[in-house]
Amino acid sequence: MKLVFELSKEDRYNSMLPEIDVPVAELPEELSRKQALRLPEVAQIDMSRHYTNLADNSFGVNNGFYPLGSCTMKYNPKINDEMASLPGFANIHPLQPAATVQGAMEAFYQAEQLLSEITGMDAMTFQPAAGAQGELTGIMLIKAYHESRGDTARNKIIVPDSAHGTNPATASMVDYKTINLPSKANGRVDLDKLREAVGEDTAGLMLTNPNTVGLFEHDIIEITKIVHDAGGLCYYDGANLNAVMGTVRPGDMGFDVVHLNIHKTFSTPHGGGGPGSGPIGCKEFLMPFLPKYRVVKTDSGFAFETADKTIGSVKSFYGHFLIVVRALTYILTLGKEGIPEASRTAVLNANYMRHQLKDIYDVAYDGFCMHEFVLTLEKMKKDTGVTALDVAKGLLDNGMHPPTMYFPDVVKEALMIEPTETESKETLDYAIDVFKKIHQAAYDTPDAVKEAPVNTLIRRVDETTAARHPILTYRFDED
Repeated sequence: MKLVFELSKEDRYNSMLPEIDVPVAELPEELSRKQALRLPEVAQIDMSRHYTNLADNSFGVNNGFYPLGSCTMKYNPKINDEMASLPGFANIHPLQPAATVQGAMEAFYQAEQLLSEITGMDAMTFQPAAGAQGELTGIMLIKAYHESRGDTARNKIIVPDSAHGTNPATASMVDYKTINLPSKANGRVDLDKLREAVGEDTAGLMLTNPNTVGLFEHDIIEITKIVHDAGGLCYYDGANLNAVMGTVRPGDMGFDVVHLNIHKTFSTPHGGGGPGSGPIGCKEFLMPFLPKYRVVKTDSGFAFETADKTIGSVKSFYGHFLIVVRALTYILTLGKEGIPEASRTAVLNANYMRHQLKDIYDVAYDGFCMHEFVLTLEKMKKDTGVTALDVAKGLLDNGMHPPTMYFPDVVKEALMIEPTETESKETLDYAIDVFKKIHQAAYDTPDAVKEAPVNTLIRRVDETTAARHPILTYRFDED
């Protein structure tokens, strides 16, 4: 399809924008543009068709199956958006006096109570703007705690090799050294290696459970005990909480801090869908270090409170409020019975797909998985030359988004599949049939599989060149 600049015709316009109703302000000469702003000139119908075509050529959960492992791309109920659009929520301003936004503050308070109950924590802050910032905030709490005790020799964070890639980066951001912990052959933490790694310099452990290969750490109580006995704290990466919410709680496993990717677990917009939110929960002894501001309930209503030894602000104001409203709506809609049902269904769907594919594809790890599982196409590549990337491209031809490719690094030719709880058995059966068809084609007609996709808007692109040398500027003829 053409770019909007290619549709542009001189002096063509539309009248969608209203007449300006505020005073016109002239910019100082030194701030003015030295050449005219190049904007596309298109009629209203051309502009409408252009953006409709863009939408038609974008793929999302509303288009089809989107089994992106470790990212939980699932359907977001529209009631969430309806609640976030209520005028009393949508039309407020963060600088309003607290007395005029008591309803919004109550929503923050109620969300904290419910998420603290789900995670087994004593308090929660909604200030972090996204999961990665929440992760950073959680480790900042751990560092503030150690420093408050004068325990500055603790400068190492232990991170299993199956962790999310942001974990080592987060440790580095707060000037901690990362100790990489190799997993056992079954994909889980090696307790002997962990005991060797901990010591007087251990600040903490960053662990995802279920881990990044979709397995629950059977020795989780022993893992957190080993770290605590060494004087370290335990941080729970809540990226995969959607597999266990309502069944087990990080706080009961021995974790002191937890961050939540509420876009993954509690059905708020993900990625380009809007601003994120990365709430941080903690145990009572870490509450004095929480960032500004936290909503508390008083005799006269709801108020903002700042912790005594706060680490300060990690974002302006209080957090992305309307994202929290969406998550709160989801939790209240599902209720006490629906929350564990959602996690159990996510686990059921993943194990159903895994069981249907395990005799055809090589599954990286034996036994039941949690919400996602990992295939290794190493043997297929050796036998046929067809790679994980080729299979992913073949899925595009069948109206499916590919799963995560080549991650985690501990699995060669990896495809990580997460069907989520919102998909029906009919959708899963279709996906299973597609995977089987591509597997057969890899052995019968491997060259054809390597040509995929053939039914998409564009054929296979040079992704390496696109990533390293992206063209982000439109070149006008006169340039």
